[in-house]
Amino acid sequence: MPSPSSTARSHSPTDWHAQELLLMREVMRLIGRSLAPGLVLREMLHLMSELLGLNRGRIVLVDDAPSSPAGAPRTASIQHAYGLTQAEVQRGRYAWGEGITGRVLATGQPAIVQDIDAEPLFLARAVARHQLPPETVAFIALPIEVNNAPIGVLACHRIRSRQRHLNDDLAVLRVLATLVGQLLQLEALVAEQTRQLQARNAVLANALNTKSARYGLIGSSPPLLQALSELERVSQTQATVLLLGQSGTGKELFARAVHLASGRRDRPFIKVNCSAIPDALFESELFGYEKGAFTGASTARAGWFEQADSGTIFLDEIGELPLALQSKLLRTLQEGTLVRLGGQREVKVNVRLVAATHRDLAADVEAGRFRQDLYYRLHVIPIHLPSLAERREDIRALALHFVSRANQAHQRNVNLSPDALARLEEHPWPGNIRELGNVIERLVLLTNDTLVTRGELDRFLPAAAVVLPPAPAPVQQIQAEMPSTPIAAAPLVRDYASAQSHSVQVLQAALVEHHGNQSRAAQSLGLTLRQFAYRLRKAGLK
Repeated sequence: MPSPSSTARSHSPTDWHAQELLLMREVMRLIGRSLAPGLVLREMLHLMSELLGLNRGRIVLVDDAPSSPAGAPRTASIQHAYGLTQAEVQRGRYAWGEGITGRVLATGQPAIVQDIDAEPLFLARAVARHQLPPETVAFIALPIEVNNAPIGVLACHRIRSRQRHLNDDLAVLRVLATLVGQLLQLEALVAEQTRQLQARNAVLANALNTKSARYGLIGSSPPLLQALSELERVSQTQATVLLLGQSGTGKELFARAVHLASGRRDRPFIKVNCSAIPDALFESELFGYEKGAFTGASTARAGWFEQADSGTIFLDEIGELPLALQSKLLRTLQEGTLVRLGGQREVKVNVRLVAATHRDLAADVEAGRFRQDLYYRLHVIPIHLPSLAERREDIRALALHFVSRANQAHQRNVNLSPDALARLEEHPWPGNIRELGNVIERLVLLTNDTLVTRGELDRFLPAAAVVLPPAPAPVQQIQAEMPSTPIAAAPLVRDYASAQSHSVQVLQAALVEHHGNQSRAAQSLGLTLRQFAYRLRKAGLK
């Protein structure tokens, strides 16, 4: 394939249209092969000289000097050139409004100098006049714009004795100046995207390398890191771990973290919620049963302890374990054996126990509701899990995590504004992380806004806790003072604080109002049936 220069020599002086087409085709071919502006722009200036006779082309760009003091004059310098020596390129620096090049930068208007010898503003700074041909030399400078603002100049020399119209050269240069601006804008966009991706990758890499992101536990507050440190120190032992803390503080995640940090990480992890198992089924669920142990036991079944053999079992809300079963659990923990319901032989199990409760087990021991020897067996390594109020600096990270998870689960695109995140940090969160997660998911599902502000967020936050009277009134007085209309249904947003502080009189009044129907009484107080029954039992009413 002939080179552009040989092609130029083979064409007749009147075949400029073919030269223009060849120039454009070659430039677009270069852009298709590489978006690197340095390579494309220098070759474009080369083709301008070889094919159209527009010599000593240069691209002058605004100097990027973010550290310059305020009020300092703006400058621009030659960044790409063809036909200029390195020394000439170094001299090509212009202040805003200085000479022909500086004026084009300042005004954004093209400049055409028909004869550089007759133009007093022409500086001849980069190329001395004696270095140019002796005949009349013209100078053309066009602005390079990005977003309608000049960021540079495309300029070249032109010998006036050529048999080619000046307007034709101007038309080609305008197209090339526009193309240069688009290339530079694309380069800036790619650079910004790359910078953002690198910053995001650095944040993610840092999060993966910090303890605060281990085991799915999000946050970096000192109380959380303290609990994590204690967890990791005991994970390699076989000692029983007792997780203490309020409901909703993430006990299951911590229990799984104990399992993952131990040598049993590749073995089963079985979780059991003791408060969700009916009393009559506790023994068969935990320890299994033999065929014929009770009506309907047509086959034998291994219990949760056997299924967790060589792994970890997590007993959540262990304070709900019936007193009769506590001795059997104690024997299993001490001897490593169990006997299935209806069975005679002992089954050996090797299980690491992690237990959790929000109750005061020491008080339950004093009240006779929990065995003292089992309490001491469980209380080998107690770890206190901080409430959300103790780790407020983690609320922002947790909220963003829950928003991202809810958006993915429900195909939404909801974000929290800075003032909404600040509002979340101010809320007391009596329901801890569970309450925060529920509020975020409800917000993502029900909001009509893409960006949730503080005012919109308040609509989804629980109301303030109800203040109960200091002195309890007799049941008959409460019944007499109750309105004739039925008790209002539970609100959409349940108040965690009030739900955990119903007095004996309120529970009794709800039962009287609904004629002993516990399901309706529980609903009127915003409780589940199990929560209502637990409160009745705790108050000694059942």
